[in-house]
Amino acid sequence: MKNFLLFSFSLCCSIIFAQDTYLHCGNIVDVNSGKVLSEKTIVVSGKTIKSIQNGYQTGDTDDIVVDLKNKTVLPGFIDMHVHIEGESSPTRYLDRFTKNEADVAFQSTIYAKRTLLAGFTTVRDLGGSGVNIALRKAIAKGLVVGPRIFTAGKAIGTTGGHADPTNGMKKSLMSDPGPKEGVVNSPEDARKAVRQRYKDGADVIKITATGGVLSVAKSGQNPQFTVEEIKAIVETAKDYGMLTAAHAHGDEGMRRAIQAGIKTIEHGTLMKEPTMDLMVKHNTYLVPTISAGKAAAQMAEIAGFLPPIVAIKAREIGPVSEKNFKKAYEKGVPIAFGTDAGVSPHGDNGKEFTYMYEAGMPVIDALRSATITNAELLGMKNELGQLKKGFIADIVAVDDNPLNNVKTLENVVFVMKEGKIHKSE
Repeated sequence: MKNFLLFSFSLCCSIIFAQDTYLHCGNIVDVNSGKVLSEKTIVVSGKTIKSIQNGYQTGDTDDIVVDLKNKTVLPGFIDMHVHIEGESSPTRYLDRFTKNEADVAFQSTIYAKRTLLAGFTTVRDLGGSGVNIALRKAIAKGLVVGPRIFTAGKAIGTTGGHADPTNGMKKSLMSDPGPKEGVVNSPEDARKAVRQRYKDGADVIKITATGGVLSVAKSGQNPQFTVEEIKAIVETAKDYGMLTAAHAHGDEGMRRAIQAGIKTIEHGTLMKEPTMDLMVKHNTYLVPTISAGKAAAQMAEIAGFLPPIVAIKAREIGPVSEKNFKKAYEKGVPIAFGTDAGVSPHGDNGKEFTYMYEAGMPVIDALRSATITNAELLGMKNELGQLKKGFIADIVAVDDNPLNNVKTLENVVFVMKEGKIHKSE
């Protein structure tokens, strides 16, 4: 009798765990070929895609069937530049003196969920307080709903530079932060800062190669690292298997970062054509973040939203991003999709597709940048970015064919991450 009960329990468990999900897809965008495939069934087993079949197929009576026959289905999107811990507001500069780490952590869970429900199943977080590392772990454990996160932890800057956490404070609070806090002033400091990020649990390295728009400092474009410092960062990051990214608005800082081996240039706002050619030569990717430029320019026109020194830079630099992205794309600069969400609202990530299209990039190329390209940069080209057998079941759906209507990507109606449905009409 005991053996019989054990057999029955085992059989019951095997039936439960064998349950598959059948997605009846009216259209599927094959981002690799650029073709739209009609009347397909995606079979999801556990966390992966088991098969893609012609027509509308069904499995056993216990399997789940999801009707997406009037939808267009795509792989989950990947945003290579977000700041998941916070979001722009008139109190942003005061918040760092009033909010505790726990306040930031609870707030970040809201932004994480909003991002996932917008169809972005994977993001690269490029700088926060370190809460982003804890959030990544919590999401991976299933404690919090959100996208898969690759994070830089705390970004690396120079004294007084864009990522100096005491920039803009009164002298009694400035202190002298060093590599542990992400502030470097020599190749030796740079190596230590990378190793500290690794120790903290970061996945990638982000530096601020130039001044920034939203930091309380005069210049938003001056170079802030020497080539030797950046080389030390790149070499050390390579030893630890970490992808490198550089925030950069000004051309000279960009040029130094590219020559030193940085893999992705974030923003690239004031990039000149010779630097674009250099990016093509070195196969360096531009993450344009047009959303951030537009958001910064809009904030600058709201009285009291930004400090005066910041508003000046936002008006000057913000509107240029779309124009320079167009030039870079036409030059053949490799493009990786990224929004800088946190500057722009979390959950509005899909608007970047529209901005890229309006600047001259075909929708299919924008989609590739947010799927295949970003998956490869993250070292997951055989797991993410496409709807293929054996790939992780990160799947989204929209109401219309995005190749004909790009704005449909701003309203994702179905979201599956690792085989679990998080949003469905």
